[in-house]
Amino acid sequence: MTQGSETTRSGRQAPGSVLRRFEQWAQDAPGARALVAGPDSLTYGQLDARSNQLAHHLLAAGLPDRALVAVGTARQPELVVALLAVLKAGAAYALVDVADPHTGRRQLAAIRPDAVLTHAAHHPLLDDGRGLRFVRLGAEASAIAGRPTDRPAPATRDRGTAALLFTGAADPRPVPVGHTLLLAACDSWAEVAAPGPADRHLITAGPDVTAFAAGWPRALCTGGALVLAERTPWWPEGVRAAVEAEEVTVLHTDPGGALRLLLGDRPSPDSAARSLRMVTVTGDRLHLDQHAALQARLRPGARVLALYGTAESAGIGTWFELSRLPAPPADPARLALIGGPFPGCRAELRDGQILLTPPDGGDAIPTGDLGLPGPDGLLEFRGRIRDRITGHGPHLDPHHLESLIRSHDGVGSALVADVRGDGVADGGPGKRPRAGYRGLVAYLAPPPPGTGPRADLPDAAALRAHLADEVPPEHLPYTVVPLRALPRDRAGREDRAGLPLPPLPDGPARTARGAGKYAGAGGAQLSPAFASGCAVLVLALLALALTGVFWPGSTDLNGVPGPWAGLFFVLYVCEALAFAVGIVFLFGGRSRMRGRGRALTRAAHLAVVYLLVAWWPQDNLYRLAAKHDWPRQAALVYTFNIPLMIAGAVVALYLTRKPASPFGDD
Repeated sequence: MTQGSETTRSGRQAPGSVLRRFEQWAQDAPGARALVAGPDSLTYGQLDARSNQLAHHLLAAGLPDRALVAVGTARQPELVVALLAVLKAGAAYALVDVADPHTGRRQLAAIRPDAVLTHAAHHPLLDDGRGLRFVRLGAEASAIAGRPTDRPAPATRDRGTAALLFTGAADPRPVPVGHTLLLAACDSWAEVAAPGPADRHLITAGPDVTAFAAGWPRALCTGGALVLAERTPWWPEGVRAAVEAEEVTVLHTDPGGALRLLLGDRPSPDSAARSLRMVTVTGDRLHLDQHAALQARLRPGARVLALYGTAESAGIGTWFELSRLPAPPADPARLALIGGPFPGCRAELRDGQILLTPPDGGDAIPTGDLGLPGPDGLLEFRGRIRDRITGHGPHLDPHHLESLIRSHDGVGSALVADVRGDGVADGGPGKRPRAGYRGLVAYLAPPPPGTGPRADLPDAAALRAHLADEVPPEHLPYTVVPLRALPRDRAGREDRAGLPLPPLPDGPARTARGAGKYAGAGGAQLSPAFASGCAVLVLALLALALTGVFWPGSTDLNGVPGPWAGLFFVLYVCEALAFAVGIVFLFGGRSRMRGRGRALTRAAHLAVVYLLVAWWPQDNLYRLAAKHDWPRQAALVYTFNIPLMIAGAVVALYLTRKPASPFGDD
């Protein structure tokens, strides 16, 4: 199909919006499956009728012209009904995240919706106190069911903004997408992928992610069925089960999802691939060796497409598949290609940055991503400007280093972070390095099962040796952190902010040998818990020995009858142990505290130290103070008791705050 009202391949006039395209299919094939969701499955006719009823309900409630309606519910069939109803009512939709209410509230705070469509269970989680008008789909179900099933016809239904798409989660930014662009993106993708009514599509991204929020027309505007898999903590298994049970033919997913599904450690991942004729991978880079491994797992003739786009272009920009290569590359593990532009799009490089022109012919969009001309004019992805690392000689684009690391036999995926001070990554405002961490850290994960011979992940020394001939010394990682898999966000992007902190370094000798922080003789590893326990025991014995030096007679139990003398001695031991734990926590605890803001984390760290350390001097001083010595009593109260209360309050505040990124501030 082509954009606007031009003629389709079947000779029929193509409607001029995704809404009209869906309604045409509902008129021509009302009994065909539209939504596949177990007992909540709907045909095109049923989906059209239910969305018409909800649209009439919104209009009867006084929805203003060209309104904005936020839609948030975990019930995916209802979510699709709602977004179609919003379009039918002449409004624009914005899909918000209810799986993570914090993200959902941030998304709502970034827009001014005229109404919020949700269910009663999500209402209190999304309500931000601004007095937003909520339409609770379950509570108003009977009123909605009484509305007409015919199509409303507001004058603005195909003009202006169709949707607001969100970029990011920590700081979501709404991007308006018009009806023309949404249809152009659907048609541009359809020209490459050739979907049809026999296809069953499954989109693994969350509803608020561009892949779903702008990608649903790929199914419902081409006569296919949209398969909805329930989002649970066992999401990968749920996707695999849905693919197998519903015989999904087109899977839209991210690199991590594709690798888990087709190359995972389940007994028979091939069973998930039998019905698939196409896998589209978007959201992040896909190296050519991964692309080839996915292609090999599919049946002959099936396709793997790597898609690249932005919210501003409705997720459409460039595409790549292995058949577009003029010849096999020499080192596929180092190469991530995003290919050439979709029909109607343009992709160009300016000062190394990729710019996309969307399929509706809008202005060129700076993507913030870096690229190079690749083989046969195909664009090569070279990383993101926001990930650029400075402070190690010439700036470092970590994608290049990560691609070199991936060429090691034991590495399946890699991320490099510049971790300095107390776990702060370089590259943001107000992030000052301090003692502790000190440079580049390589986070490594093994290849998926079934991708060739398995080798062990390299340690720091082996990795530096692997990179030595191609990387300047200042760009060599000082340590390696092994992971089972790299963290990813809900959009499928590799989540650098979700990386764990590395162990603290223990001096140049340890780094050169590649030993751990608590290395003993001959490089043998001591666990952090064992080393800390030894330190606590030594400090506690030292505190008990010094008690009589600092406070003579404070622990004299002569004349105290048993068993009270024994109980008091246990008290003195506990005081010494608390003091010892506080000292150990002073020097080793800060690095293990997840940040809730740098200043608050520092205050909580010192508060915990004080809560532990203060008992030893306070109790000894108190036992030696005469009860009528008012100056000493007041000094004890204001030196220990009141600060202990303040310290407890600080810790309570710290524990009730939401953690910030381990690499940044609130």
